[in-house]
Amino acid sequence: MQDIHAVLDQRAITPVFQPLVDLTFGRVIGYEALSRGPAGTPWREPMALFAAARKVGRDAELDWICRANAYREAMRAGFGRELNLFVNMEPTAWRAECPADLTPIVDQARNRLRVVTEMTERAIADDPASLLAATANCRENGWGVALDDVGADPMSLALMPFVHPDVVKLDMQLLQAPGDQNTARVVAAVAAYAEASGALVLAEGVETAEQMAVARSMGATIGQGWHLGRPGPLPEELPEASALPLVRRSPGDARTPFDIVAAERPVTRTSKSQLMPMSRHLEALAGTGPEPPVLLACFQNARHFTPATARRFTRIAAHSPFVAAVGTGLGDEPAPGVRGAHLPAADNLRDEWNVIVVGPHRAAALVARDLGDTGPEADRLFDFALTHDRRLVVAAARAMLHRLAPVS
Repeated sequence: MQDIHAVLDQRAITPVFQPLVDLTFGRVIGYEALSRGPAGTPWREPMALFAAARKVGRDAELDWICRANAYREAMRAGFGRELNLFVNMEPTAWRAECPADLTPIVDQARNRLRVVTEMTERAIADDPASLLAATANCRENGWGVALDDVGADPMSLALMPFVHPDVVKLDMQLLQAPGDQNTARVVAAVAAYAEASGALVLAEGVETAEQMAVARSMGATIGQGWHLGRPGPLPEELPEASALPLVRRSPGDARTPFDIVAAERPVTRTSKSQLMPMSRHLEALAGTGPEPPVLLACFQNARHFTPATARRFTRIAAHSPFVAAVGTGLGDEPAPGVRGAHLPAADNLRDEWNVIVVGPHRAAALVARDLGDTGPEADRLFDFALTHDRRLVVAAARAMLHRLAPVS
């Protein structure tokens, strides 16, 4: 083919399928769809294919093509809702409309297939609002969500609660270094999440019988890798399988962080000067430990995000996976490494001062509502609540993530 445009215009993407295997009984429970460009071209391998599409601004379209072609092939082979189809999604694709010629296939898939959409922590960091919308859409269709490559980057552990995945995919590097301290930390964090949520754990890169045993010792019940099956066409006779169970869904919540926490925790009234030490303490939590957590904060107005605050947040952002600050008048990057968002006049979050910390092993939220008095700054009164309940903290954090725009 002449160039990447020709590949995309002709939809010349071929799906191949790698089996996913139950590590206890050895049976195939589904397949992951992988994409290949035209044979004999520079775009055969997926990394080169997506890099070329990204360079010409067509990576979202390519993502739709890959998924639609995988759906088409799976339906042609006789997939129904009893067999699990894992399909990757790029973070940019959610904001892009499905091309008109692919819409009928995607619509059929919503009605006929049991899809688990794989996402990475990069999707959360680049565009958290779209990521949350995409996961909600998947679940409205009765589909599942998997968090891919967990352990390849510390960010994946800190951001895992926001995806609330049905399946956690352990990165293949973990199987290659089972005695490493980082591996132990990742496995412990994933095990805690899986136990609390009911999520399944899948180990990638199972290339030997020994690695399969290691995967099981890490809590994985599903495996994927060359030892269990290489990517290729779907078999003529599909295996019998049952759909993977999905984790309990959290209902959508349009409330603010203060509303979410105050509905279940005691509310106390105090001055700004009394809240400051608590706020600084939570900020400090985000800057400590081998796995720094996510830090989200609402400052009401840009004037409260002082130069001293900007310096603190810059230091935290240097080693935290995700730091964000929102407030009226704040830009997209109010300090180096800090994600930001302007709150419009109609946003009721403008009345709140919130500091939220979420990591694999810690969670805390200080939520406060301004009572609107006009006295001296230090004496301004707030109603506030404090919680370390992970469920409430994550819900409060998700309410703030919806305000963040994608990285341009």
